[in-house]
Amino acid sequence: MFLFVKRKSVCSISLSPSLLLAIALLFPLRLLGADQPSSQPRQSVPKARQAAPQPEPPVPPAEQSDSFDSLDAPRAYMTEKIISFANYMDRFFGGNRHYQESNQSVFMLDMTRIVGYGDNHKFDLSGKINLRLPGTEGRLRLWLETDPENEIFDDPTRDTHTLQNRPAAKRSTGLAARYTTAEEKAWRFTTDAGIKLPITRLDPFARVKAEYSTPVGDWRLKAAESVYWFNTLGVGETTQVDLDRILSSSRLFRSSSNATWLKDKHNLDLVQSFSVYHTVNNRSALIYQVSANWITNPSFQATDYVALVFYRYRVHQKWLFLELSPQLHFPHDKHYDASPAFSLRLEALFDESK
Repeated sequence: MFLFVKRKSVCSISLSPSLLLAIALLFPLRLLGADQPSSQPRQSVPKARQAAPQPEPPVPPAEQSDSFDSLDAPRAYMTEKIISFANYMDRFFGGNRHYQESNQSVFMLDMTRIVGYGDNHKFDLSGKINLRLPGTEGRLRLWLETDPENEIFDDPTRDTHTLQNRPAAKRSTGLAARYTTAEEKAWRFTTDAGIKLPITRLDPFARVKAEYSTPVGDWRLKAAESVYWFNTLGVGETTQVDLDRILSSSRLFRSSSNATWLKDKHNLDLVQSFSVYHTVNNRSALIYQVSANWITNPSFQATDYVALVFYRYRVHQKWLFLELSPQLHFPHDKHYDASPAFSLRLEALFDESK
């Protein structure tokens, strides 16, 4: 018994160093070998076991450098500056341009009185309702406006010096539905159809308008083309081209060319105006404008030359405005003699602004 136990213990002692030696030699060498580069050349993996190469995505051709690339940043800056400043001027002066492009429901009511040339001896009341229908993302709207045939011009000063040619007995109101497409890059399209009130007298109308706006150097070009049909006027077309340029931090120059053609009258009305928009402060602004009006039928002739100053003052918050406009007309019906006039307008704007 004794010999057996002693022999067993000796065998156990002799095996332990072998096991430790194997652990010390094999594992450290293998661990070190993972980090050490092998001196033996690596055997190539058989092609059958290699992963199939993944096709690399096509690399687009690199754009060639242009010597005018340095002008891109100044151009983008000027583009944003011109457009934002011009849009600010249009928003402050309101008018048909801003009213039609407004993305919210709005009701505008204004009362105008002209003394001097074109005096009709009473106040002229007009209004517009631009109702944004829910669930249409602002693309479908309901319109109610005074004299819809006159809402094709984008000049905030126009109504202040054309009332003399529009007798009060011919005033009308139009109800229409308008669809506006989503603005794509520089394009914008609107289509509307409606009927003039009262409904007892069937008097429908339809209009389509396309607008394009883009920077041209230090200028902003905005062109608008309108095609329409009124039961009372027939088929007509109006083209307007505006060129805007910033003169200073508070002044904007605008050249506006307008041509209107009516099929039934076989006449082309032409208007050219040059304006300087001047922001005085956050409550008041001015427009200095000279314009000329021509007709082509029965003969090409100038009907009126106008020089005016248009002052707009924000009386209260962002919804009550006062407009004053001293004017000097040189009309054809008075042999182009100087005919002074003065326009006074009070405008109330009911929308989400406060």
